[in-house]
Amino acid sequence: MGELVKTIAKALVDNPDAVEVNEIHGHQSIIIELKVAPEDMGKVIGKQGRIAQAIRTLVKAAALKEKKRVIVEII
Repeated sequence: MGELVKTIAKALVDNPDAVEVNEIHGHQSIIIELKVAPEDMGKVIGKQGRIAQAIRTLVKAAALKEKKRVIVEII
């Protein structure tokens, strides 16, 4: 799922080399930390957080296969 987030984020930002994704696996959940360049933060979050919410929705749909809970944090 980290690769999914990374692919989406790289398509959105101006500086795709600065995109970093870190996965933290827990017992029943996975935390995905997305780090982008400060100037690209607005592009990943979007107006009123709509793009960030769309990314979270896609990742949650992908997580249903593994029956895990996924949290996406944009840092």
